[in-house]
Amino acid sequence: MKPKLLLLLLLAFNFSFAQKKTVAKADPFAGLDTAFQRVLKDRQAAGFAVAVVSKDKILYAKGFGYRDYENKLPATPTTQFAIGSCSKAFTSSLIGLLEKDNKLELDKPATSYLPELRFFNDNMNNMITIRDMMCHRTGLPRHDYSWYLFNTTSRDSLLRRIQYQEPTTALRQTWQYNNFMFLAQGMIAEKLTGKSWEENVKEKIFTLLGMTNSNLSIHDLKKNKEAALGYTVHKDSIIKKINYYDINAMGPAGSINSSVTEMANWVMTWINGGKFNGKEVLPAKYVQEAISSQMVISSALPDKEIPDAHFANYGFGWMLSSYRGHYRVEHGGNIDGFSASTSFFPSDSIGIIVLTNQNASAVTGIVRNMMADRILGIKPIDWNGRRNDADAKAKKAEQESAKNVTSNKKVGTKPSHTQKDYAGVYTNPGYGEFEITNDNDSLILHTQNGDLWLRHYHYDVFEALGIDKEDGIDTTQQENLKIQFQMTLAGEISSVSLGLQPGLKDIEFIRSTKAKEVAKDELKKYIGEYELQPGVNAKFYIKGEKTLYAFIEGQPEYELVPTDKNKFDLKIIKGYSVFFDENDKGEITAVSFIQPNGTLKAKKVK
Repeated sequence: MKPKLLLLLLLAFNFSFAQKKTVAKADPFAGLDTAFQRVLKDRQAAGFAVAVVSKDKILYAKGFGYRDYENKLPATPTTQFAIGSCSKAFTSSLIGLLEKDNKLELDKPATSYLPELRFFNDNMNNMITIRDMMCHRTGLPRHDYSWYLFNTTSRDSLLRRIQYQEPTTALRQTWQYNNFMFLAQGMIAEKLTGKSWEENVKEKIFTLLGMTNSNLSIHDLKKNKEAALGYTVHKDSIIKKINYYDINAMGPAGSINSSVTEMANWVMTWINGGKFNGKEVLPAKYVQEAISSQMVISSALPDKEIPDAHFANYGFGWMLSSYRGHYRVEHGGNIDGFSASTSFFPSDSIGIIVLTNQNASAVTGIVRNMMADRILGIKPIDWNGRRNDADAKAKKAEQESAKNVTSNKKVGTKPSHTQKDYAGVYTNPGYGEFEITNDNDSLILHTQNGDLWLRHYHYDVFEALGIDKEDGIDTTQQENLKIQFQMTLAGEISSVSLGLQPGLKDIEFIRSTKAKEVAKDELKKYIGEYELQPGVNAKFYIKGEKTLYAFIEGQPEYELVPTDKNKFDLKIIKGYSVFFDENDKGEITAVSFIQPNGTLKAKKVK
């Protein structure tokens, strides 16, 4: 009996010892206020909000800094921020719901569901599937300036631009981020449901998740009582307010505005396999596919300092990676004045949302990682300190690099034309149009996002410098967008090329002279016949209220567009124009037909 008694005593001792060694689990949120205030200070950020969810509960939600920096209105968990490209997972989810209802198949050509969608060539039209668009493997690069610089309220207009946008790689060869492909997904949903993208998101997602305060446009954000204002860091240290960017037609790629508390409901849905409060919102099959690897983003080895943070793949509207040994699903978002990060760890049932009103901000990644280390119980890394060190090294490297940069500017050259000759409207079907005007002896390029001053660089090359309403023009910038003008054989400025998309030749915009208003009575003096050669006359006449036309036997009728005093361009033929000679009495005596191969003059005979 003694051995048995001894065993019982040992067990009792061990149990008692274990009880004495039990230590309360550390609070993962302890000390965060101090740590996050440091992030705000180091990043010169106006404010941010963060929420953490576990399974179906919000564990933590708090705001830091200000949603309105000037008036010191605090950022809170219910503050509205623009989430930018975090909107993409919402758009692809509409596709997943349509797939569940057997209204489409992911591996069929996208053009079969949206005939208005056309690509650069027939092979792309026939081969690019909805799946390809959902995981950025169409071969198209970003072409972002097409929608960002040349904004429009027309979704159809943006869709038509795609057919003129050139690919840089073959289909399914390389991962290349492309906002237009998420626009197209949103429009496929519109086509198959008969409802707008906005209506679909509200009805099929927002309402079911109780996201009653979230919205889908800058117009609605402005009306929200808790809307954050957008900011940027000016001159490395000044928190400066910037205007909202109205993303308009590109909405399906990034126009949602929300708060961390409502985005928490969205993340819980993904953690729980598509269910919210026990009810299915997204199909479980789709959720599994969306957070599984569909395309490799890049190939790279793990960081030597953090070997368990590695691989970068893409699902449907989600980026996939290994974060310190934990499977992470995440997507960032950036739009003027705002940055966002929506992430979750499906195997750990943990989610983290960080929203900030700072442009192109590092805050979201730093705060997300700091919070992840605490929630996942990993030895913390000083993410803010690492970023401070990286920024310091980058700045030093930039300064060193600047010492070795030599300009290729050819000194002593001048433009081939007078400044007014460069003025006009410039158009590219894959991008849009802009106007260059000659204002007070300065060439100004006008865009949706503001004006640019064109400073002569050399020959017919100019550089574009931003014009700030408060600070004027910053002429100290070393690297500015270069634009090059081209001319016709007749010596007229015909187009301008801009390097807007890496990997492709410069994008060419064709020039047309802006039409001038000419009264009908003024046009009457041009009416008549002009002899080109014996027996061959050119006739000029007015049709409609005030449109001048030219006709030569054997040729089509030409509509003329007034561009200068006594000068008209042929509307349908670029590089061709007519100029009327006028005597001291104001009478028209002749007309010159200006063509690339020469000028032909005709006297007025009738």
